[in-house]
Order: sequence, then structure tokens, then C-alpha cells
Amino acid sequence: GGLTTKIHLLADALGRPLRFILTGGQVHESRMAEPMLDGMEGGAVLADKAYDSNAIRATVKAARMKAVIPSSRSRKRPIRHDKALYRERNRIERCFNKLKHFRRLATRYDRRARHFLAFLCLAGAVLWMR
Repeated sequence: GGLTTKIHLLADALGRPLRFILTGGQVHESRMAEPMLDGMEGGAVLADKAYDSNAIRATVKAARMKAVIPSSRSRKRPIRHDKALYRERNRIERCFNKLKHFRRLATRYDRRARHFLAFLCLAGAVLWMR
């Protein structure tokens, strides 16, 4: 089997890419939350259930942001989240979708991770200029 690559993406409130981190496909999203948020500022962090951990919530709180993350099923006492604000999370999905319009990214044309990441950054810059 071929090795897979996972794109971890942080986007702003308008759905524009702010930070990309590439990892192997087996790396869980939650392991990248801290490096993704390092040095970032904002009002809230919107993330799906995969990011529901006490450690991630503590990282978000330490950065003086609000965690808008639904509780995972395994959590004994669910933590409430702002459902209206959570609806805005689709902007990250739309950002991924816009990136996939670059055929080179969608088809994973670049075999080397650093070339793939470089084109990902270029595509991100193009999205910012639109």
C-alpha cells in the first residue's frame, strides 16, 4: 500500500487558509491541534468532535479563545458548545473544497511531501488574493 498524507488546515473566520501542516495519513487530527494553534489569536476555535479532548480545550483556553467543539460520545459529561457559532465550521470544509479545485492538489500530482506542501501554500496564497 502507498503512504498517505493528511493535510491539517487552520482557516480564519472567512475560510481563508492560515496554516498547513502535512503528516502521515495515520496521524490523528487531535495530535496537530497544539502546533496548529501555536501563536494564533482569535475569538474562538471551531472544531469537530475529533478535537474534543481536555488537552485541546486547555490549549484553546490558554490562548484566550473560546472552544466551540461538540463533545465526543465517549465523554461522560458532555460539554455544551455554541451551536449557532459551530455552524460556521463549514467554512473549513469550503476551504478544502476550494483547494481541491487546483487539480494538482486534488490528484496529488506531487509525490514529494515538500513539493506538495509548497504547492498547497501557493494555492492558499491564490485563495487569499481572490
